[in-house]
Amino acid sequence: MSRLTPGQPAPDFELPDQNGNVVRLSQFRGHRAVVIFFYPKDDTAGCTVEACGFRDNFPEFDRRGTEVIGISSDSGYSHQQFSTKFDLPFTLLSDAKGRVRRLYGASGLFGGLIPGRVTYVIDRSGIVRHVFSSQTRFMQHVSEALGALAQS
Repeated sequence: MSRLTPGQPAPDFELPDQNGNVVRLSQFRGHRAVVIFFYPKDDTAGCTVEACGFRDNFPEFDRRGTEVIGISSDSGYSHQQFSTKFDLPFTLLSDAKGRVRRLYGASGLFGGLIPGRVTYVIDRSGIVRHVFSSQTRFMQHVSEALGALAQS
């Protein structure tokens, strides 16, 4: 599937989090906006910068009624270690087979050989409002998400 664009409904999905709990995107519909950031791999340099950026700005996301969710193909155990090591206050989901990544069109570089780094801002009604993709501008994912939320 091609990458989702603003104005499209965000496809629902169900994935396990770092604690083994199943999370569905639809559980937030009508209650909270959602920022989903797809990232390549736990505990790597760029992904750590990005995740810690979301951590450091988490109070602002929470103040705006927004759920922050990180998704990679890493295992729940890897997510748990990553979350604990960097004191991440948000949910990390394990998309081991890349199904949700493909559903959202966040496959990445070289035909998906390098997983994509794409952030989606989804409003309370489940509509994609903003998409930002960059493999190297790690902190811009945070500022783009906050900027999009400020406009909604």
